[in-house]
Amino acid sequence: MDEQTARRDLLRICHLMYERSYVVSSDGNVSVQLDDGRILATPTMTCKGRMTEDLIAITDLDGRSLNNQRASSELAMHLLIYRERPDVKAVCHAHPPHGTAFAVAGLAIDQPILSEVILTLGCVPLAEYGTPSTDELSDAMRPLVKHHNALLMANHGAVAYGSDLWQAFDRLETLEHTAKIAILARVLGGSRNLSPEAIEKLINVRESAGYLDQGARCQACGYLHETNLACPTGDRPSRSSSSSANGSGKISLTREELIELLAQAARE
Repeated sequence: MDEQTARRDLLRICHLMYERSYVVSSDGNVSVQLDDGRILATPTMTCKGRMTEDLIAITDLDGRSLNNQRASSELAMHLLIYRERPDVKAVCHAHPPHGTAFAVAGLAIDQPILSEVILTLGCVPLAEYGTPSTDELSDAMRPLVKHHNALLMANHGAVAYGSDLWQAFDRLETLEHTAKIAILARVLGGSRNLSPEAIEKLINVRESAGYLDQGARCQACGYLHETNLACPTGDRPSRSSSSSANGSGKISLTREELIELLAQAARE
């Protein structure tokens, strides 16, 4: 991506994240890798709603500063994703209310309830808690990055990434929208998962259409464990030990608690 386009898109996405309440105050961070390998990133302690072009930090792939702006203290998370996923050129980290509600409840977004999510995003696993801005966080994320396009971070937030800034943002938006629908479905009595046959058809469609490649079949979640599709590497990882909506770590909420959760998210 050329620098001028990257700068314009980074600013627009920062403003959108703030306008949609995916971040408040100085929360979150965004980065994009240029064609020459340099990284444009949001600076530390800056509100994304007030981002301007002169505030953009520039670093190399080792995180060393190349201008007079200090990049976000969570840049290490972004650099890990770039190292693990050569196809990724942009990363968006935020605290969207509904997705983050899953993260603080210890739940992954890994139940096959929406066909569009299976087609374009895949499962969103939950990484174990790690202190932000330290190696603890990137170490917790490392096992999950390679085969997923978005992650939840326990008691922290969400991160999504893609081939450009808009794909990364779209995946973050899909994550948040899915979490909101899942919470509302629980208020109405619970969601109905798609059948294994339907999941298999959707995965075949997404690979044929180029939405996700066969590497996504290695997702450590429930999507493929009920189908006949095999991981292209010949290995299928065991189901993540992190709690999921219907897993062994199931959390029960009363109707009143769910309504209060929705009310809090709306107020935020």
